[in-house]
Amino acid sequence: MGSAIPDLPIIAEDDSMLSRKFGREIVNYFSGSPLNRVSFLRTDYGFLRVAFAHPSASFLLMNNLSPLAKDAANLSYVSRDVVVPLTGEEPFKTSEEEQMKGFNSDVTQPVILFLGIDEKKTGFEYREYKGNPYFAVDVTPKGTITEKATSIIDIVKTNGVSFIDGRRLLSLNAPEAAIYAEARALLDWNARNPFCGGCGQPTLSINAGWKRVCPTSDLAGVPEGGAAKERSDCPTRHGVSNLCFPRTDPTVIMAVVSADGSKLLLGRNKRFPPNWYSTLAGFLEPGESIEEAVRRETWEESGVTVGRVVIHSTQPWPYPANLMIGAIGQAVPGKETIHLGHDEELTDAKWCTLDEVREGMANGISALGDPAPSGYKEGGLRLPPHTAIANQLIQAVLKGYLDIVPKM
Repeated sequence: MGSAIPDLPIIAEDDSMLSRKFGREIVNYFSGSPLNRVSFLRTDYGFLRVAFAHPSASFLLMNNLSPLAKDAANLSYVSRDVVVPLTGEEPFKTSEEEQMKGFNSDVTQPVILFLGIDEKKTGFEYREYKGNPYFAVDVTPKGTITEKATSIIDIVKTNGVSFIDGRRLLSLNAPEAAIYAEARALLDWNARNPFCGGCGQPTLSINAGWKRVCPTSDLAGVPEGGAAKERSDCPTRHGVSNLCFPRTDPTVIMAVVSADGSKLLLGRNKRFPPNWYSTLAGFLEPGESIEEAVRRETWEESGVTVGRVVIHSTQPWPYPANLMIGAIGQAVPGKETIHLGHDEELTDAKWCTLDEVREGMANGISALGDPAPSGYKEGGLRLPPHTAIANQLIQAVLKGYLDIVPKM
């Protein structure tokens, strides 16, 4: 039996002109975070210092990108005293400039990520900002922190919680899925960028995990009390560098409808279980609009030519750091023949009638690694769960998305 599929995020009702014209905003899984990120405070080390020390602060531990959790649906947070043996009493005591001067690439620094404040819980206040602070701490045993990190992992496990596999985690309740997505994407980015993309030298994580810099000097190999060794020049130290900040990779994912509106184009690759299909998807390339990417990817993967494209909704996807841009496109009459010879990414693609798709949505929904649900008839169409934006796009087509007349 597969794991339970969580509900999607819920947003407040509104009666704005935009909602009356275009309908309610579509909110996908991994979005709808309960936290205000207050991103402008990441460079305020006075704020970070008092937020980290406040008794209302919550800390999410991550071990190899797997979060500490009570169960498959609920994260487990720890208090400051649990992480201090690893982070030190005041990890945000020194400014960015001082941290760079004291940089030692031989010493492993645990990444402490500031996630935001929960304004529904008002135990903490800084200037006009109220809300309990949330942090994520990487406790992956590595380098010079191996022993301390391992000790923390062993201690928290004695409390009946565990680190759950974070490779394709789609079972968390919606608010905590959004918190996890933020933490996972940022910690993964930090882990993937220990060296500078400009010069290849070791980097330092600053701004509470949201920026990596290439220091001008390094204390590695220097005797205690000695002067730091100057490092060679680096292009990232001049002007604004996109190598220093977290990346998000835009990906288009599209429900393509036949020219007469009666069928939906679905595809599958070799990783999918038998009879499991989904909408087509691919990376947005430099110098390309979203609409152009939808047309290009559809033609390259299936041979079908798409005309009109409408953007539907988006979904952050923290595996590792994608933004799924959902769209609905319609095939051009006479250009609907499937041909898989351009790009051999798909093992199959086919046009499914909307009745076939409705049957699949009713009885064939499951996560990628889960078995078919009860009620599924062997040979029938299997489709992604509603935690995937593909499901939302398919639902939009079935609910008459192409027939909607906007009303003001």
